[in-house]
Amino acid sequence: MLNLDFSEEQEMLRDMVRGVCAQHAPFEKVRELEDDPDGIATELWDQLGELGVTGLMLPEEYGGSGMSLIEGVIVYEELGRSLAPVPHFVSSVLSAGAILRGGTDEQKSSLLPELAAGSTIITPAWLEPDNGYSPKGVQLTATVDGDHAVLNGSKMHVYFARAADQMLVLARTGDAPTDIDLFLVPTDTTGVTLEQRMSISSDTQYRVEFADVSVPVANRIGAAGTGWATWDDVMLEAVILASAQAMGGADYALEITAQYSKDREQFDKALAEFQAISHGLADARTELDGGKILVYEAAWAQSQGKDISRLAPMAKLFTGTVYRDLTAMAQQIFGGVGFTLEYDIQLYFRRAKQLQISWWDKATCEERVAESVLG
Repeated sequence: MLNLDFSEEQEMLRDMVRGVCAQHAPFEKVRELEDDPDGIATELWDQLGELGVTGLMLPEEYGGSGMSLIEGVIVYEELGRSLAPVPHFVSSVLSAGAILRGGTDEQKSSLLPELAAGSTIITPAWLEPDNGYSPKGVQLTATVDGDHAVLNGSKMHVYFARAADQMLVLARTGDAPTDIDLFLVPTDTTGVTLEQRMSISSDTQYRVEFADVSVPVANRIGAAGTGWATWDDVMLEAVILASAQAMGGADYALEITAQYSKDREQFDKALAEFQAISHGLADARTELDGGKILVYEAAWAQSQGKDISRLAPMAKLFTGTVYRDLTAMAQQIFGGVGFTLEYDIQLYFRRAKQLQISWWDKATCEERVAESVLG
């Protein structure tokens, strides 16, 4: 049965992550790193590595802590609350997850301990210009020539590409929809070109061009033709963490909005005394708590080995909407000053919209939930 009470150890984990985020990446650091070419709070990243958070969900045999997705949700609520500018999701979750599932013994033993320590950063290169989130959206080609594969094409939304050591590239190897392989490509490989692109959340994304990029076939993760299945499996769990990140951010945004509504006065009374505002805050709290329960249920189901093919996209769909709508409502309560850079609420509003359209957008989540509903 689903238990919504966190243990003392889990609460200590939450307190620890909240503390190191506040100490090493306060809002001044978050603002400083917006649109930065690297975009990483290095002191915070180092601390997360020393505390074992970067390897939280990796097996102990590879230097990880071997914890479950439930502990991952706790960490991601705090990373979302603090807007932590670190590559944990792309490196410790997505890339490490793909290598753990599909990598050879040699790839696991050489890469996972470094990913667990945070000393190596790997970022996925998945989405492409004008293409969608389905397998057909992967059109960058990989042509095998002897013991090498030659990659040609473009990728978008590659996070922290300049700071990363390698990219995990999804590449098409045939005409069938899922003829897709995963290749590890060092970011300094000849033929790789990085171009930073600005996003609404200023979160350090790159467009990456691949022009006759040659890598050993040994850099492929998994057997030929298994790349999409591996990636989809990783994403199914990862979007639960992205959902937890949304709820952490929404939680803090609601806290500061409620406080502002009590402090700010209009017509000789606090904003919170106006029914339209107090009821808006009540609706937001209700939706936020509902989203948290959905995230906890999804994480619990995964930890119990249950099917999460419906719960995971449901969590991403619902929490993405709640985070975006809650921060939009908060902006209205703050009024014009809420859009000024001095106020923190605008940081959350911009990240909420970015997160909603990242790592499975609204339509992708709806299609997956619809498939499970309609059979």
